[in-house]
Amino acid sequence: MANQYDVIVVGSGPGGYVAAIRASQLGLKTAVVERESLGGICLNWGCIPTKALLKSAQVFEYIQHAQDYGIEVGESKANFEAMVKRSRDVAGGMSKGIQFLFKKNKIDAIFGNGKLLKGNQVEVTDAEGKKATYSAKHIILATGGRARELPALKIDNEKIIGYRKAMVLEKQPKSMVVVGSGAIGVEFAYFYSSIGTKVTIVEFMPNIVPVEDEEISKELAKIYTKKGIKIMTNAEVTAVDTKGEGCKVKVKTASGEETIECDVVLSAVGVIANIENIGLEEVGVKTDKGKVVVDEFYRTNVAGVYAIGDITAGQALAHVASAEGIICVEKIAGHHPEALDYNNIPGCTYCSPEIASVGYTEKKAKEAGYEVKVGKFPFSASGKASAGGAKEGFVKVIFDAKYGEFLGAHMIGANVTEMIAEIVVARKLETTGHEIVKSVHPHPTMSEAVMEAAAAAYGEVIHL
Repeated sequence: MANQYDVIVVGSGPGGYVAAIRASQLGLKTAVVERESLGGICLNWGCIPTKALLKSAQVFEYIQHAQDYGIEVGESKANFEAMVKRSRDVAGGMSKGIQFLFKKNKIDAIFGNGKLLKGNQVEVTDAEGKKATYSAKHIILATGGRARELPALKIDNEKIIGYRKAMVLEKQPKSMVVVGSGAIGVEFAYFYSSIGTKVTIVEFMPNIVPVEDEEISKELAKIYTKKGIKIMTNAEVTAVDTKGEGCKVKVKTASGEETIECDVVLSAVGVIANIENIGLEEVGVKTDKGKVVVDEFYRTNVAGVYAIGDITAGQALAHVASAEGIICVEKIAGHHPEALDYNNIPGCTYCSPEIASVGYTEKKAKEAGYEVKVGKFPFSASGKASAGGAKEGFVKVIFDAKYGEFLGAHMIGANVTEMIAEIVVARKLETTGHEIVKSVHPHPTMSEAVMEAAAAAYGEVIHL
């Protein structure tokens, strides 16, 4: 039957499309239901186009500091509209790549809103309102998330915007208040500030990038302040007046209330799961605190229904969703995949300088009862960083003092998102601190800082 499959995946983001491709590789007849564009939010409105914008900003900064590298250039100007167009073109090209992969792997793409029905069925309503029903032995929900809205920050996509609108504004604002300093907040703060927008960050918690190690947070705050970004921590937006030409943002702080005037407010206060109107209640799928409840292989309480990615309790990251999708379908296919270790998931923030981390922070390690050895190595002592003109930041590593277990690593600096994988693999292989110290790292590289930081933890650092 044309409408019968082994696997139907609802959602084609980095969880959904990866799960579908792996399912097809394993010989399962597979279809994907998607309401917008293949690749989901990450590829079309998140991970990829934001990195394109950030690269444009970085190139602009390079040109502005060309004299530091012995190069003379004429006056440069940021073309905001061209930056946005490049970003959209990059996303469009990647989406076409997903279309190619679907054809290559013989995956059917069904466009419309998918909803679970009893009896392992999915009802799809297309853009014209036409409904069709498809059945599968296994249905994987991968519907992702969307921007969270606060009561005092209702997104109107004109003066109070979310991340999607921030990527495609018609013109560059002269001033912006960014509410929230997670990855989305600090990345957009860097982008807009670097091309000349006056940026203020308002963060409810005591530190910006609050999930990171405190030393990383303080270092980024210092660097951002130097760049001219105003940072307000322990602060809360209580109201935004949008009646005039711009916005008047009321901010409650420890020292009283302050009003900030700006052209636009970016709400970057996290994401919530897309679990509404997909048939969970009708079929009886259990949820808890806005997330679908699953076991270690992403099975829900309803036979034949699974959930992965942002709608489950794991970290809301693209690479987590992809890993979950692969584990889920390998289990479906009768393989014996290992359950995902959520304490060995790297987190990356692509501001400038970049941030990358994995495992325990120093504070969390101590709270967990470990006696720790901590090593730090600043990029100011790195030959490669000096040669590249990127001396800001450091690498911090944390080991268990008793057995040398690699508990965590935290980095801030140029290209550290490319360096963190070494730590993820080392922790996966149960590598000890001494083994990192004795593993020869190439010179001159930024990655030497990992070896040097480990050596610092054991009192053996050479270049400090």
